Amino acid sequence: MESGSTSDAALGRALALVRYLRLHCPWDARQDARSLRPYLLEEAHETADAIVAGDDDALRAELGDLLLNIAFQIVLGEERGAFGAEEVVDSLEVKMRDRHPHVYGDAEHPPDWERLKAEEREQSGDARDPFAGVPAGLEPLDRAMRVQERAAGLNFDWPDVSGAIEKVREEAAELERELADAGSDPPGPAEKERIEDEAGDLLFAAVNVARLAGIHASLALTTANAKFEGRFARLLELAGEEGLDVRHADLDELEALWQRTKS
Repeated sequence: MESGSTSDAALGRALALVRYLRLHCPWDARQDARSLRPYLLEEAHETADAIVAGDDDALRAELGDLLLNIAFQIVLGEERGAFGAEEVVDSLEVKMRDRHPHVYGDAEHPPDWERLKAEEREQSGDARDPFAGVPAGLEPLDRAMRVQERAAGLNFDWPDVSGAIEKVREEAAELERELADAGSDPPGPAEKERIEDEAGDLLFAAVNVARLAGIHASLALTTANAKFEGRFARLLELAGEEGLDVRHADLDELEALWQRTKS
């Protein structure tokens, strides 16, 4: 596979940097793959935050930190004789060529992504567990999306989003019934468990709607969170301008302010 740019060699400088640090810094020399795992996850989250914020300066810095962690894992793999940079990139190239036959002239149309990955798992012996390889540490929304995609790869899916929307209505009705049965008093352990179960089913169904609509649920929720936070901050500003103490205001007053923030 041809390099897209001579600047691609800059990635090799990251490996050289880590090798130098391993030789000259006691802290870096003590690290292993497991000890660096928390930093890898932290940098991945900080990179994702910079993307959401649309801050290119922060993204450049965070990508550097993430690249350092990736380079560290490669160098550690070299040191224990497990793999090196060549093997990592070779496996990436093979995987991407297999998954993009329409790009490399091996097929006319793009393959069904999830069906293709299901076939790969079958060839590797993971077919008995359709969720093998889904990271245990994924956030719940992301995991819901991934397990739904895995099931879809095995032909267990709605034909279109309308079926998933109807499922949301069904799950919402079931949650309403559980809440009505619980009454106004705080629910007991058994009632709370049933309510939690139905609330989970409703959230899972909502993720399915987003997936079938071509939307990533966690990105949609991130946007919704930011929108709510911005509007609520504006609501508090408006309340302050009008001398209204939100802690003692009634819901109608707050709703009126909320509608103003939306307009």
